[in-house]
Amino acid sequence: MSTFADVRKLSWDTETTGPNPLEDRIVTAAIIVRGGGRDDRVFSWLINPGIPIPAEASEVHGITDAMVKADGQDPKAALDEIATNLLQAAVWGMPVVAFNQSFDWSILHHDLVRNGLPTVEDRLAAYSDLPVPLVDPHVIDKQFDRYVKGSGQRKLKPTAERYGVTLTDWHTAEADALAALLIAEAQFERYPRLTDLGPAALFAAQQAWRAEQQAGLQKWFRTRATPEQGGDPAKVIDGSWPLIPAQRGGDA
Repeated sequence: MSTFADVRKLSWDTETTGPNPLEDRIVTAAIIVRGGGRDDRVFSWLINPGIPIPAEASEVHGITDAMVKADGQDPKAALDEIATNLLQAAVWGMPVVAFNQSFDWSILHHDLVRNGLPTVEDRLAAYSDLPVPLVDPHVIDKQFDRYVKGSGQRKLKPTAERYGVTLTDWHTAEADALAALLIAEAQFERYPRLTDLGPAALFAAQQAWRAEQQAGLQKWFRTRATPEQGGDPAKVIDGSWPLIPAQRGGDA
């Protein structure tokens, strides 16, 4: 019986103009295809988002206005290629991995709509009986390892370290996609229940886990967080997964 580490899978990541998946835009993205006894494949895109990249975003991922103006692809062409790769992986039954998948899935969705392109959901509509094999190591980590202490310890790098994943480069789309993939492999080895679920049941489980996790976070902000921590008795945290719908907005 093949393990999750053995199967051919796709992992992806985006770097963006900011943290709001409903309004911000993708400036670079990467896809890594790995496993199945075949060579790894890496695809990457540098995209001109058509709006200025804030300095604080450039400080994180290193992509500047000058870079995208000089070498960035037209967003319509690049976004269509990304969506096509995700669709093809799903059609082939390959697990599609992203750390905090709801952010990347949502920002791609809304960027596709903004550019008049069919979303990944639109493209999947032709395969109505196909289970969407999404894997979100962030959601899985919060479900199976519930008592991680320390501020920021659920972010990608410290999560990777807890699963024995070490990289020399961070905050590029390629590195973050690889880290997510390696975390997922470690999780499937550590938690056999994930394999037992199968793609359709795992998708439904992650939806339920994410909703529960975000409801708990919302309660914390409303009842326990200080004003300095963002505490607000009316705080709303959207628990949608994998798509945060535009009409609901709010905090991801």
